[in-house]
Amino acid sequence: MPETKKKALGILAIAGVEPYQEKAGEEYMSAAQMEHFTKILSAWRNQLREEVDRTVHHMQDEAANFPDPVDRASQEEEFSLELRNRDRERRLIKKIEKTLNKIEEDEFGFCDSCGIEIGIRRLEARPTADLCIDCKTLAEIKERQMQG
Repeated sequence: MPETKKKALGILAIAGVEPYQEKAGEEYMSAAQMEHFTKILSAWRNQLREEVDRTVHHMQDEAANFPDPVDRASQEEEFSLELRNRDRERRLIKKIEKTLNKIEEDEFGFCDSCGIEIGIRRLEARPTADLCIDCKTLAEIKERQMQG
């Protein structure tokens, strides 16, 4: 697959899957669609877990007690940034696992707010989405209004 196409696919490329091709008359969130999203989410979760493991090993390997305070500060800043990134990824892993549970319970693919279909393309772009585009847009507008 060309590199530009891989970038455009994002999460789909991580999972090594093509965009889902709906069949005529296919019911929303059919078994095939659920399997498609389970594969995407599982591959994404595994990739994030591998990155967390790499970070732990990197930090163990790179940990050094530099006598120079500037070198030590630089290393601490680098580690701090990595830890913030890993914390963000840890929260994302939890959200992925929550979404996988929704698939198991046949609650995946529907808006938590209004109950309508979220849509295959939106879920491929953001598999952990739990709001339809309209409810998400409304929530973002409300959030901006509350902030200022």
